[in-house]
Amino acid sequence: MDLEQQQLDLRYSRLRLRVPHRERRLVASMAEVGQLVPVVVVGSDTDPDCAVVIDGFKRVRALRVLRLDVVRALRLDLSELEALVLYSSLRATDGASALEQAWLLQEFQSRFQLSMQQLASQFEKSESWVSRRLALVRELSAGLQGEVRRGRITPHAATKYLVPMARAKSEDCERMARAIVEHGFDTRTVGVLYAGWRDGSAVTRDRLLEDPKLYLESRRALAEAGETLDPREGLLKDVEILGSVARRAIRRLREAGQLALIAPDVDTLLAGLVLATRRIEQLTDSIQALRAPEEAV
Repeated sequence: MDLEQQQLDLRYSRLRLRVPHRERRLVASMAEVGQLVPVVVVGSDTDPDCAVVIDGFKRVRALRVLRLDVVRALRLDLSELEALVLYSSLRATDGASALEQAWLLQEFQSRFQLSMQQLASQFEKSESWVSRRLALVRELSAGLQGEVRRGRITPHAATKYLVPMARAKSEDCERMARAIVEHGFDTRTVGVLYAGWRDGSAVTRDRLLEDPKLYLESRRALAEAGETLDPREGLLKDVEILGSVARRAIRRLREAGQLALIAPDVDTLLAGLVLATRRIEQLTDSIQALRAPEEAV
C-alpha cells in the first residue's frame, strides 16, 4: 500500500540509533533505484487516519530528504505492542545496542504499563537484566541520550564510560559528552579519556575536561618520552606505575563489591597477588641493597 508522509506517525523512531554515514548511503541508493523495501506500519490506537511506523525509519527520512511524499508500506494486522514485541525479537539478532534495548523497555513500561516481570518475560531475560538496562536511561540525561540517538556519541562509549561517570559525577559526564560531540572522539579515545579521568586527581580531571585534546597530546608526548628514558628515570617511572596500578585495583575492587566475586575469581586474584608481592619484595630488597652500609643500619 502507498501512504502519504503526513499519514505516518514516527513516535518510535526515538527508540533507534541514527548512523549518519549509513543514512547518506541510503539516500544515494534510493535516489538511484527508488524505495525497494516497504516500511512496516500498524494502525494507530488513537487516530484511524494515521499509520504508526514500526520499522523503516531510515527509509522514511531518506524519502523526505529526496522530497518524495509517497511511502510504500506494509501494514500488519497487529496492535502497536504486538508489533513492537515482534520486531524487538527480530532485531535481537541484528545487534541492537544496550541503550536501544533500554529505550524500548522504558517505552513498554511507560506507554503500555508493563511490569518488570512482564518485561523480563517479553525479552526472555531476568528481571535483574531488565533493571540494569533501565538504569542506563536513568543515569544518562535526556540531552546526552539525544546525542547517542543522533550518532554523535557511540552507544558503546555511552554505556561503558559515560554511565559510570554519570554515577560518580553527573556534571563531569555532561562535560565529557560535550567534548566528544565537539571533537568527534571515537570509542577508543573516549576510553583513554575516561581512564585518565577515573585515575586522576581533582585538578587532573578538571584540566582533562577543560581541554581533552591537550590532555591526549600530553599523554602521547609522555609515552614517546618514556621510550627514551634512561634506566634510572625508567626505574623511577616503573615504581610510580606500581603504586598507580595498586590504587586502581583497590578502586575496582570497591566498585565490584556488590558483584559477589565467586570463589574461583578470588583464588585467581590471590594467586596473582602472591606472585606480584614476591616480585615487589625482590625489587625492594634489591633497591635496599643499594643503600650505603651506614644508611642501611
